Amino acid sequence: MTTIQITLPDELTLEAREAGLLTPEAIEQMLRERLRKHAGEELRAMWGRIPAEELTPEVEQDIAGAVKAARAQRRNRTSA
Repeated sequence: MTTIQITLPDELTLEAREAGLLTPEAIEQMLRERLRKHAGEELRAMWGRIPAEELTPEVEQDIAGAVKAARAQRRNRTSA
């Protein structure tokens, strides 16, 4: 487990605390959601950079394999 310290504006801290968002569980959930969103954004960006003529079935399989591996790695981290 890692301990972090952050500095936030007082008003934001108060609102977040009142909403129950400053608990370790809530912060973990927010970070995991943001990481999933970020991974999706990266994948969409990658698809956008690949010219259509280069998107062969082999390339699609490579991408699908990379996605499966990333998901498996994430599952292993969360179940450990």
